[in-house]
Amino acid sequence: MSSIRILPENLSNKIAAGEVVERPASVVKELVENAIDAGSSRIIVEIEQGGRKLIRVSDNGKGMGRDDALLCLERYATSKISREPDLFAIRTLGFRGEALPSIASVSRFTLVTREADADVGTRIDVAGGRINNVSDAGAPPGTMITIAGLFYNTPARRKFLKSINTEMGHIADTLASMALCRPSVQFRLSHNNRIVKSWAPAADPTDRVADVLGTAIRNELHPVQRTTEDIHISGWVAAPRMNRSTARGIYLFVNGRWVRDRVIQHALFAGYRGRLMKGQYPVAVLFLKVPFDQVDVNVHPTKHEIRFVRQKIVHDTLRDTVADALRQSDPNRWDVPEPSDAEPLRQPAQVSEAHGHYADRKLRPAAEQVPRTGFPEPNPPPPPAMDSDAPADPKPAALPPADAPHAPAPSTDGPARRSPPARQAPLWNRRFFADLTLLGQYKGTYIICESDDGLILIDQHAAHERIVFEQLKRRSDGRRPTAQRLLLPETVDLGFREAQILERLAPELDRYGLEIEPFGGNTFVVKAIPTLLDSGGIPTLVTRLVEKTAEIGVGAEMETILDGCLMVMACHNAIRANQQFAETQIKAMLEQLDLCDNPSHCPHGRPIWIRWTVRDLEKQFQRIV
Repeated sequence: MSSIRILPENLSNKIAAGEVVERPASVVKELVENAIDAGSSRIIVEIEQGGRKLIRVSDNGKGMGRDDALLCLERYATSKISREPDLFAIRTLGFRGEALPSIASVSRFTLVTREADADVGTRIDVAGGRINNVSDAGAPPGTMITIAGLFYNTPARRKFLKSINTEMGHIADTLASMALCRPSVQFRLSHNNRIVKSWAPAADPTDRVADVLGTAIRNELHPVQRTTEDIHISGWVAAPRMNRSTARGIYLFVNGRWVRDRVIQHALFAGYRGRLMKGQYPVAVLFLKVPFDQVDVNVHPTKHEIRFVRQKIVHDTLRDTVADALRQSDPNRWDVPEPSDAEPLRQPAQVSEAHGHYADRKLRPAAEQVPRTGFPEPNPPPPPAMDSDAPADPKPAALPPADAPHAPAPSTDGPARRSPPARQAPLWNRRFFADLTLLGQYKGTYIICESDDGLILIDQHAAHERIVFEQLKRRSDGRRPTAQRLLLPETVDLGFREAQILERLAPELDRYGLEIEPFGGNTFVVKAIPTLLDSGGIPTLVTRLVEKTAEIGVGAEMETILDGCLMVMACHNAIRANQQFAETQIKAMLEQLDLCDNPSHCPHGRPIWIRWTVRDLEKQFQRIV
């Protein structure tokens, strides 16, 4: 007896469903793609319980007659290809003929459709892949597909679904991505009978981009445009300072198809080279058009992965296009030279770039050379202590001229040092930094000091970041810290998933004096911030707090999440590179660094200071062997 058998159609459909239908968002993607292929100008997506209970996609496309409606539920039945060469020049979003029968095999499926010139429409009811009813139906032109009880007959797959909010977040992201590529199409998304988002048709594609990514980024978008013999590139890239901590702000499209392609993404990062630190991601919306026979979209059933025939040309063209767009948009037109084999690596520059800031003033855009808070004026009052709620003076002063070999001798009437809180007893010499002899600053980035046995080089950003981090953390341990109320509250617009995160996070952030309240829909209003923080860039700060929470994972312990948020706040408020400060301001920071529990590393784990002993220097100068 033969051990090999042909699988029944119902089982093979379920196997195909395992490839095509990963989660409710996969269903939405397939159905919306079909609606777009049908020439729809209006697509409505209705969801209940994150897609577990109901998914309904309605469109005003060309619809189908009864024969086509029945055929579309057969495997490999499609109107989009008819011969082998068509498979290697795909012009539509769908083409396999697998999606509808696969979805129908794992749900209670209802199809209602009517052609514009037909008097009556067709209704087909399917349960678990079995057609139960075919009948005439009154319906407007177009198609409406309803999916109820997704995976009801495959409980092993249903148990892998995540929470309602998580699945709904994936659906919202999927529809937003597709809306970016079709600005002339109206999209509407509702969840549990409440409209989540509605994208009206946009005459200007930039309006749709701002609608999806947020209005705050509109003025930071720079157009990308290039046409070669076989490649046309268009879209927008955001200024490097609008970077994010995840790749969620990157949207890539090839021939109108939303893709997750490593070649294109690598080219995008290469275009930003020298403008973003490791761990930062750009914000970009890019559209590539290549000849249909030069790209293979038949790589994976989900159709997210593609393969280019001329991969290197596509990569290099996109890389150069992005780099040129950023260079042209930069007011200083600064360039980062290409590394060569003969050029040695400069260690100080590497340290600064690894920390995310420019070590050379010539490479820093003028717009970023702004004073920050965190130091007192050269003529004190004394600096705020670790547990003080008084805001720091926002106007740092300059150090002596660059040609002065040494800073003036330390003043005896400088800022007074407060004793550390009695509850702390770390084994750290509390006078280490305060007792250093200050020599000056290098490149407005590193503080140079002399110790008893050598030289100390301090990264001023890393040091101040640690100070602010510990001040924020310490203040949250007891009473709620004093907050500065904003004269004009700031609003922040977020996506569906981000809004869900912030709604849970906001009461916890109140512990630090950051007061955030819902303002309707996915909008929040910031009414107060901790006195330690600068009032500039609040929407960016809130967005990064949410992104950091998403990166850590909403299921993590709240203290872990809040520590991550403190790191974001500290980095947001810490002084940057290329800022000159008076001696008293630097001494104030060294005093505060002595009060830190961990004065050797910034909250991210990078070193704050390095030491060259006298012996190290003498060995370098070959004074000793």
